[in-house]
Amino acid sequence: MSDTQHRVPGDQQPEYSDEISLVDLVATLIRRRRVFYVVFVSTVLAGLAYALLAPNKYEHISLIQVAQKDGEAFFQSPEATIATLESRWLPEVQATYRAEHDKELPFQVSFSNPENTGLVRLTTAASESEGKAVSSVHNSLINGVRAHQAKLVKREQLSLERQMSSLESAVEALMGQAGAGEAIAGAIERQSTLEGKLKSLQGVEALVISRQSAESTAPKQSLVIVLAILLGGMLGIFSAFMSEFAASVKKQLANEGGEHS
Repeated sequence: MSDTQHRVPGDQQPEYSDEISLVDLVATLIRRRRVFYVVFVSTVLAGLAYALLAPNKYEHISLIQVAQKDGEAFFQSPEATIATLESRWLPEVQATYRAEHDKELPFQVSFSNPENTGLVRLTTAASESEGKAVSSVHNSLINGVRAHQAKLVKREQLSLERQMSSLESAVEALMGQAGAGEAIAGAIERQSTLEGKLKSLQGVEALVISRQSAESTAPKQSLVIVLAILLGGMLGIFSAFMSEFAASVKKQLANEGGEHS
């Protein structure tokens, strides 16, 4: 098949009525500018109202030191403590709040572990009026950690005390025996080591409980207004073109109805 079959007489390019130029787009936007203005202004006003009327939210932070032994080792690592908080104690607190108030907990609690520390941080973003509820939730979570790790500390304490008691009995039994001096010295040294371990046991310590930040963290009023302007512009343009499209469809249907009548 030759190329001449595809050519248009007079070397003229075919015209497509469905093509839309930039001029058409601008003309459409001008014709439907009222729709654009209404949508744009409504969206910006809604964003402005939210930025001004939404309650300020503050960051509430609690900080705990997990239980330790030997001054360095943890009874339960901060990572394991966080996992237990997320899977056990937080769901329990949420269920209790739901049962008492007949609604879901109105804020979230997140957990983190500052690097290379035995600390666990509890963080909640909430309004100032929710401060008491946040404090109550944080206290409940901390008490859960404290009660659980107190059992681990008590278990270790009892184990050390039993070992010390056994060593004391052994020393008493060795007293007066010939050649037992070295064994007695070793037992006393071991007993002294156990006493040091016993004294080094530390339970959970709450360093900070629900401390509220001095400045609000949300809403970011300037950011909300900028986003409202951008969203208003996009929605306004979209609404203007949809309005033009709807008018064109309506006109087309009217013309077709007139031809058939």
